[in-house]
Amino acid sequence: MVEHHLPLWIKLFATAFVAVLAPVYARHYGWANFLWFSDIALFSCVVALWLESPLLASMMTVGVLLLESAWILDFAWRLLIGRGLLGLTDYMFEPKNPRFIRGLSLFHVAMPFLLLWMVSRLGYDRRAWLAQTLLTWGVLLITYFVTRPDDNINWAFGLGSKPQHRLPPPVYLVFLMLALPIVVYWPTHLLLTRLFS
Repeated sequence: MVEHHLPLWIKLFATAFVAVLAPVYARHYGWANFLWFSDIALFSCVVALWLESPLLASMMTVGVLLLESAWILDFAWRLLIGRGLLGLTDYMFEPKNPRFIRGLSLFHVAMPFLLLWMVSRLGYDRRAWLAQTLLTWGVLLITYFVTRPDDNINWAFGLGSKPQHRLPPPVYLVFLMLALPIVVYWPTHLLLTRLFS
């Protein structure tokens, strides 16, 4: 008999949530929105739950733990202080975005905790840093070539909500492709290795 590490109800709930979110987001934001690392992590998280895959859960944790923590900090700061800290969650306070859609976006709050829980149950796969780096490079290249600079998905054209103009766009893209694995993923990898080895 196969031993399941992750409860069925969590798998069903996550699947149902994504089944609601996907068509709503597609209609409101468009399909390109699903190239955001956080959306990729959400969908991959559901797959990792069903497969009980340490590698996939570890990849997504390496990829978004720090970034989602920054999202939570920015959101909490805006709620408490009344103005944004990092600008990551400004869209959550724009009346043009329906409340239901903003409510769905609260998955950003739960996801890092869910991913950490999954890694604590399944174990941390040390291949995650390299695998997530390769995935990130692929996603950034796709984002760069198929999306509009004004959308600035995954900050492929500049840090923040608008494209940057100091560097030639391809040079900036290469910089980002190197910075994410070194500045964001590597420290997270070291932390997860220490916590869950």
